Amino acid sequence: MPHKMTLTGSATGPLREYDRYVAFDMREKGSPSAPKGLKKSTFISYTVFVAKKAFNKTGLTKKSIMHEKVLVQGEPTLDIPIDECPGEIGIICFQITVLPNKNEKEANESKDKKEAQQEVAATKQEEKQEPVAKEAKTVQPEVNETPVQKKKAAQPKKQQPIQPKGTKDVVSFDDIIVPEAFLKTRPNPVKTEEVIEFVKRTGHLDKPLTIEKETKVLKDGYRRYIVAKTMKMDNVPVVYEYQG
Repeated sequence: MPHKMTLTGSATGPLREYDRYVAFDMREKGSPSAPKGLKKSTFISYTVFVAKKAFNKTGLTKKSIMHEKVLVQGEPTLDIPIDECPGEIGIICFQITVLPNKNEKEANESKDKKEAQQEVAATKQEEKQEPVAKEAKTVQPEVNETPVQKKKAAQPKKQQPIQPKGTKDVVSFDDIIVPEAFLKTRPNPVKTEEVIEFVKRTGHLDKPLTIEKETKVLKDGYRRYIVAKTMKMDNVPVVYEYQG
């Protein structure tokens, strides 16, 4: 069985084309030192034969074959005429691979290294910013839970409804007793409607009702009493008669 061979290097001569294959020459340096008593070998020349289909897949051209470094795997042959095989040994190529250029390899490695450094720098920057964000988030709940803010939040609930100026007390509407004399009168509907609109805007009567403190009998403000009844007010503001 023929011995398998592997060559690396660039073509030492121009690419030669035939019907179904191409050929080019390569050289390989001999060993720098030989066993004692044997002559040193300088170099060995090869002629590589590659099927056109396999060669075209590499993307090599007549010009680039002289500059690109290739790896050839094949087996030696001595059955090719000397005019087609100027090299000392002919190589039937089973596989040919273009090796990366040293400068390109270094450039790619430098690029990869630079990108890796940028990623590390970006990660460190995010780590520096993250604790600040966390600290900002944890401060907010503490502020919300301070006694001062709780007190402020509770204040609206404790506030009493706004009452008209002069109000001395607030009593239940149902406790007020209306004298017969008031029930026989009919307040001016236009003025009554004005008071109703005032209540709708402000939420309270324009003036307090006047009643007796002990009996809760209405003494003045029958129109406002009608308005409170119309607006279904549970409590009304009052002042007391003869209060001194």
